[in-house]
Amino acid sequence: MFKRRTKRSIGARIVSFVWPSMGWRRTGSYYAIRIKRLPGTPYSIACGFALGTAVSFTPFLGFHFIMAAIFAYLVRGNIIASALGTAVGNPWTFPFIWAGIYWLGGKILGYKKGVELPEELTMDYIFHDPVNVLLPMAAGGVPTAIVVWWLVYLPLHRVVANYQSHRRQKRMQRREVLAQERATNGAGNNDADPAGGGQAQLHIDIDRSAEAEPEDDTDENSTERESVSNYGRTVEEKG
Repeated sequence: MFKRRTKRSIGARIVSFVWPSMGWRRTGSYYAIRIKRLPGTPYSIACGFALGTAVSFTPFLGFHFIMAAIFAYLVRGNIIASALGTAVGNPWTFPFIWAGIYWLGGKILGYKKGVELPEELTMDYIFHDPVNVLLPMAAGGVPTAIVVWWLVYLPLHRVVANYQSHRRQKRMQRREVLAQERATNGAGNNDADPAGGGQAQLHIDIDRSAEAEPEDDTDENSTERESVSNYGRTVEEKG
């Protein structure tokens, strides 16, 4: 139902991913609303998105989705939010991320001079020279990912919690308004037809009186029988 009539080509998708057609501002607003409306608790949503963002600061290209999903599953985070969080790592941010974690890893390991990274970094190049490339990037990426997780999780948890609380309050207010409208409509219908209630009560009284009439007839007949029997006894005694 919601699919495109004409499918976009792979090139168009790549271009849209690198430069969104509706602009970065609207794209960011769209993803923010989509994240806040995800089903789940504030913890699961914020934790999942933070995990997706954190794994983007690791050198394991091509495995970010899988890593984020596994970590989110282990800590009971939202897997969809983790997939959205990996969007932080994109062609616009990867050059800065790679340079930063490589520099930090070199400082941590005590490398005096590292290897210059190529403009197009691939998994083949990273694993081709693991000591000079993969090791420092991993050493710098792990602590950076931990810090990034907290920097993303804390504010996002508050934002999602406030959004869900505000949404619950609006639902409760809407339900109260609907309940008041139903109560008003019900009272108006009862006031609009007062004769109907009186007629119903009259029918009930008539039915009750009709049910009581046979009992009265029975009492009168028994009284007449007693009078006749007493009169017969009196005549016999005189005779």
